[in-house]
Amino acid sequence: MRVSESASAQAGVVGSMREGVLAFKTLLTGHDDSPNNYVMMTNRTGAGGWTTPRHRHNFDQIRYILKGTYPYAKDKSLPEGWIGYFPESVRYGPQDRPEGLEMLTIQFGGASGNGFLSVARREAANEILKTKGEFKDGVFTYLDENGKRHNQDGSEACFEEATGQKLTFANPRYEDLILMNPSNYNWIPEQSEGVATKTLGTFTERRTQLSLVRLELGAVYEPGQHEAIQLLFLSRGSVSLDGREYGPHTAFEIPANEAPASFKSVARSEFLRLVLPKF
Repeated sequence: MRVSESASAQAGVVGSMREGVLAFKTLLTGHDDSPNNYVMMTNRTGAGGWTTPRHRHNFDQIRYILKGTYPYAKDKSLPEGWIGYFPESVRYGPQDRPEGLEMLTIQFGGASGNGFLSVARREAANEILKTKGEFKDGVFTYLDENGKRHNQDGSEACFEEATGQKLTFANPRYEDLILMNPSNYNWIPEQSEGVATKTLGTFTERRTQLSLVRLELGAVYEPGQHEAIQLLFLSRGSVSLDGREYGPHTAFEIPANEAPASFKSVARSEFLRLVLPKF
């Protein structure tokens, strides 16, 4: 198991591929070039906001709104406390994030097996591209060897620079984003006393699983052993694990087929739990 606390997490900002300031803290990452590579991070919009054009990705995303309202497309928003599943190949945007918006973002390889390009490789590509052209309003503009002008989505340009491959998209499995209001779900008690779960959804043939788990004071939670990586994000409360106490915005990775950990709540607590696609 790996554990990452927000206070000691690596901080950074998204590069010039987008307009504005978006600061992030990287909690956990997977392994590059594997189909289930991932990143779990918290984001906060800086002064002046942060914008993107309408676009899509070749990977999946989970977005959990921690503070504020997230305008994910024109006249469409995700309120505080809501959770969105952003499937690969499905377009969204334009985004116009307001200053102070905070969310948990998990980006990971989707069912197609295209994987996920790490943030580190993307940002390195961003720096190289700045020497070859210009980023403006989320679009990368450059001149080819014949002097012809080209415009390309900034994220797409970074992917192609980093990998040397043309970005391709799988046929979308969903027509649109899947937006969830957890307050409309019921808590279902588990066998362990004081533990309850809201199952939000299971997605695609790879069985990506998303849920919330609540622990009453003193309750013991064992996530169980799975064939795929499990990710836990402690959104509120505090828990103890192996004699150490962890507070809000702590992230946990349980590798595939690893024996379950045992969490004990020190205060009433809640996890977001994601089981990544099985490959």
